[in-house]
Amino acid sequence: MTGNFSIDWRNGATWEVIYILYLVITPVLWSGYVIGKRICKIKLKRTDGDDVTLSNTLLREVVGFHLVGIVTLGVSLIVSVFMVIFREDKRAIHDLIGGTYVGKP
Repeated sequence: MTGNFSIDWRNGATWEVIYILYLVITPVLWSGYVIGKRICKIKLKRTDGDDVTLSNTLLREVVGFHLVGIVTLGVSLIVSVFMVIFREDKRAIHDLIGGTYVGKP
């Protein structure tokens, strides 16, 4: 609005794109792990038990988490919290869309 443009990677879309790429690519390369999941000794898996693919992580993170979250103005994030609390399989909306779940290796 002011005519100033910042490419400061810590603020704005640049950091968001880097973070989404990390969440999409790293689990594919590390067999379902990102740094935090590896520390907690849990991993992302497909519902059929195989390792996640690029299409699983794209659907899970980009469509299921970010796009649906934006379209629903954040309501889907609140619904996901209740899904994890009350569902027996502990899968949230983004897990259902991506065909994944988080569990022990």
